[in-house]
Amino acid sequence: MLGTASDMGKPYRPKDHYFQKAKQEGLRARSAFKVDEILKRFPTSVKKGAAVLDLGAAPGGFLQILADAVGMHGRVVGVDIVAIRPFSQKWVTTAVLDVLADDFDAKLAAMYDGPYDAVISDMAPKTSGIKGTDEARSLRLAGKALEVAAARGKPGGTFVAKVFMGGDFEAFRDEVRQHFEEVKIVRPEATRGASMEVYVVGLRRRGPAPAAS
Repeated sequence: MLGTASDMGKPYRPKDHYFQKAKQEGLRARSAFKVDEILKRFPTSVKKGAAVLDLGAAPGGFLQILADAVGMHGRVVGVDIVAIRPFSQKWVTTAVLDVLADDFDAKLAAMYDGPYDAVISDMAPKTSGIKGTDEARSLRLAGKALEVAAARGKPGGTFVAKVFMGGDFEAFRDEVRQHFEEVKIVRPEATRGASMEVYVVGLRRRGPAPAAS
């Protein structure tokens, strides 16, 4: 996640079923079950040998699932504003980057300059408790993720972004539809009950191949 985000709504029990299950299975975060469910629902979204970008990747729960999904011939790049504990898999690369910084695109290209088969964002803002403000900040991060997917994603590729419902959500979904042939809204089972979050899934990116960096 990006920063010290917490889900909006009532306080949650940090050691719930999915927390315990993640611990038992050696996963870094309960959020791993969210991306696992999304990949199972859309099995062609991330294939063996794919190149995948994970935005807001700390502490690495998504990365663990994605690393297995693409296999040793794939490539997974994970970035966050906080450090991510290194992975033993050589095909997983991580870095401390701020997606909203002016030099983000250049630094990302320096890590991997090829196009991505999937751009996945679990970024969330540091919540203020003010619903409208938090929704706007969430959409700003999701908008940046979509910008990256539009610039660096392969034709036919996949986009996944966590978004807090409300505000300009419908406008964001319409924007995703401009870039992808099919758009789905998913609320994974591992999502906490009080949370306003959903995942916007864009399937089969439209348009020409991205320009070389």
